[in-house]
Order: sequence, then structure tokens, then C-alpha cells
Amino acid sequence: MSTPLNNRVYALCDANSFYASCEKVFRPDLKETPVVVLSNNDGCVVAQSKEAKAMLDLWMCRPWFEIEEEAKKLGVVAFSSNYELYANMSNRFMTTLRQFAPRQEVYSIDESFLDLTGINRDLVAYGKVIRETVLQWTGLPICVGMGSTKTLAKLANHCAKKQPHMNGVCDFTSMSQTEVDAMMQKLPVSKVWGIGNKLEAKLNKVGVNDVLRLKRADPKRIRDEFGVLLERTVKELNGESWLELDETLAESKQVMSSRSFGTRVSSLQELEEAVSFHASNASARLRKQGLYANAVYVFIQNSPFDKAQFYAASHTVAMPSPTDNTMQINKVALWILKKLYKEGIYYQKAGVMLMELVPSLGQQSDLFGFTLGGSRSAKLMDTLDSINQKYSKGTIKLASEGVRKVWVMKRGMKSPNYTGDWSELPHIG
Repeated sequence: MSTPLNNRVYALCDANSFYASCEKVFRPDLKETPVVVLSNNDGCVVAQSKEAKAMLDLWMCRPWFEIEEEAKKLGVVAFSSNYELYANMSNRFMTTLRQFAPRQEVYSIDESFLDLTGINRDLVAYGKVIRETVLQWTGLPICVGMGSTKTLAKLANHCAKKQPHMNGVCDFTSMSQTEVDAMMQKLPVSKVWGIGNKLEAKLNKVGVNDVLRLKRADPKRIRDEFGVLLERTVKELNGESWLELDETLAESKQVMSSRSFGTRVSSLQELEEAVSFHASNASARLRKQGLYANAVYVFIQNSPFDKAQFYAASHTVAMPSPTDNTMQINKVALWILKKLYKEGIYYQKAGVMLMELVPSLGQQSDLFGFTLGGSRSAKLMDTLDSINQKYSKGTIKLASEGVRKVWVMKRGMKSPNYTGDWSELPHIG
């Protein structure tokens, strides 16, 4: 059921160029320098600072080896993806925002909705306080958009980013309807939350080219031609709140761990090390969410661009009873791997997915002891997780994960893990 018009106020807080901004926080010497962040194995450009966007915007998602020479001539600094740093900075960002509203929805690693309903003060000024606090406490530049619905807040955030005179804060609720409509008329319909390229093309065919035209469209006609979800979007653009704030994380349907290899792998032992690593990683994620897995899925493949024939194999095994035990899951994963492995192939990627997930609470122990001792297994896994959390990931690991790890993802330009490893803390002086 929709809520009355203008009864709610939502804010979307979005970190600007998040990956690149995280890299700059601990490198003040790069404050005005164009920075790009690369994908796994230093493949493609996946993030750019505002300085890099000004000169390299057309290079987004381009392979780094194609543009590296020209980029370096322009003074661009490239970094490998530092997921550990980005996750820690995201946690700091979300924790900082939590004090500004009674309700918060973490929408993505760099976006969060806040419910500002009932806050009786100048919201533009409040948005500036949010920006300044986040910048001071985390070093991350952000923009804040406000509206009476989540869709309007998302659109206001886009305006805050693109309109320099707004200084990073746009509040639709403090503007007249004429002002908001004028801004909407200048924006292509693709700027509306949830409208991708295909849907934009279909809307353009019926004359809906800008946001204002979509807002003024007949909801019934939109529903008949495009479905109920777009009808709700139209209503949200008109101030009817149909998307509630979700303060709880949805329960995962599967947990996946997978990465492309830094170098090609051909031996069974090297593949076993990679699969063991992914089984351990997925199991740790499973326990963090309080879940058990009923099935294990493993896949291996070479590159479709190899001269050799493409080979991709996968298999799923259902377990006798649900478990979150790393050793048991790894045993199953390695058994699957031996069924899939073929000699003479240079593998590029492997992964482990845990499926058919159920809550760990209330699970009955199996008769034959598959879960390795029930409470003893839980204590062992708790100990493993607490040690790895206290010191660093991988401090305690399975022997089958190996030591050399020739298959590990290539990150030749990775910055230090400033926020998660004592040995990599920044030095002053």
C-alpha cells in the first residue's frame, strides 16, 4: 500500500568514484591526480577518479594493456583492485551514516538510504553536515540526494553529482514542483532508477524520452505495456512511496567464491589448492551469515579465447545433511574436482558455490555424524574464524590450500591494506 504524498523523506548517500576515492584517502599526494582502478588480474578499467573521467571517460571497461601507454603519458596512476581496503572503508562509511537517521538501508558497497522523516530542520544544511562528517571521519567525498520516495532520492543524488552549484546536496522536498519538473525535463529517462538500455529504447519508441515525460505518463498504460514495476516507478516519481526502506539483509540463496587465475594452471595439485581456497572462503562467508549448505557446486574452465578447444565442466553434490564445516565442504569439493579434471588443459578459472542454504539455528544433527561432531565442529569453526578475524584472513587455513599459490589472482599494482593489516599501516615521517 502506498503512503500519502509528501509524508516521507528519504536520502540517498553515495560515495563518489568509490574505489578510486578509497585509494586516494591514504595517498594525499594523489589528491588532484587522475586515478584508475583495474579489474581482476589487472584486466580492464573498472573505476575512475573525477580527474580520470575528464580525460579517459571513453576508456571505461577498456583493457588496460591497450591504453596503459597513453594513460601514463597523461599522468594517470593505476591500482589493482584492493577488495579488502574497499570493504573496510565501506563499513566505516555506513557506520558514520548510521548516526544521522533512525533507519538505514545499506543498498550497496558505496550507497545507503536514510529515512529522514520527521527531522525538523533545514535538510539541505543537514545534508551538508552529513557530507562534511563523512569526509572528516573517512576521507570519502559523497553526494546526498533527498526526495519523498526512494526513486526521487536516487534521482536527486544524480543531480547533486552533476550540478556543481548544489555543492553535493540536492533536496527535491525543498523545491517547488516547477523547479523539480524543469530538472526532470533535462534528464534522459535512463537516469531513473531501474531503467536500463533496453527499457529506455522501448520507452523512447513511445515518445518517453526524458524523466518528466515518464512522470506524466498514464500509470495504467505504463502497466499494460511495461508491467507493474514501471507503473510503481511512475508513481514514485509523482511522490507516492511504494518502495519501503529495507533494514534487513536478504538471506542468501547461495554463496560463491571464484576468481580467474593470475597464471594458467594445468596440474591437479594446483587446481586442488585453488578449489580448497574457494571452499574455505565460501564456508567462512556461510558461517558469517548463520547458514548451512545442503549442496556443493564446483566448476573449472579454460579461457574461451584460447587456441585450444574450450573446456568447461561443473558438478553438484547433495550432502547427507546441511553443514557449515570447512573441512567437510572442502572434502566434497575436492572429490568433485577429481571427477571434472582433465589433463592437458590450461585452466583459467575455478570456483565453489554452496547451495540449498538453510538457517543454522534449529538444524537437527544427523545420525551418522556427517557434521563432524555437532557442537565440537561449531567450536572448531568459531575458533578458526575468530583467529582469522583477529589477525588476518588466511592465518589459519587448510593444508590443501598450499603455500606457493601460483594460481592466485594477479594484482601487481595493489595498494597496501591500510585498514586491515598491522604490517601495512601507513608510515609518517
